[in-house]
Amino acid sequence: MNKSILEGLGKLLCVKSLVTLALTAVFAVMALGSGISQEFMTVYAVVIAFYFGTQSRKAPGVKGDGGHDAG
Repeated sequence: MNKSILEGLGKLLCVKSLVTLALTAVFAVMALGSGISQEFMTVYAVVIAFYFGTQSRKAPGVKGDGGHDAG
């Protein structure tokens, strides 16, 4: 197999990704079933925001501002 595919699968298996995928599956089941509670929606939003926030910091080729907050 291609080395980049294997590296991508390896990164997908980290704990953070597994938790995010599990929560997304539960979200889908709840959306199709009985409905989504406000508490679950809050937890899901926080986890997704954390996941994509940390992914954007690790984006290759993107230079940060040295860790300084803009606000």
